[in-house]
Amino acid sequence: MFHIYCPHCCEYREEEEFHASGQAHIPRPLDPDACTDKEWGEFMYFRANPRGIHHELWVHGAGCRKYFNITRNTHTYEILEVYKVGEKPSIVANEAK
Repeated sequence: MFHIYCPHCCEYREEEEFHASGQAHIPRPLDPDACTDKEWGEFMYFRANPRGIHHELWVHGAGCRKYFNITRNTHTYEILEVYKVGEKPSIVANEAK
């Protein structure tokens, strides 16, 4: 088990209080009605899943219930940084291949 720092509560809590919500920093299409079915499907369902450093969206489900981002090494499970949604990460993630 590991502990995750919540940037909203400003404290470390056990991982059971949190839920991963997928890849972070995915821009929503500016005009969803103009998207083709293929473009919309790619936005909705296809995500990068690299081995190594990756930005993820998490929610503190059993606490403040707010979303935030984590930069995590998916190979070692090490959390490298935690930051609020809307903020820029200081660590660059692996490029999707």
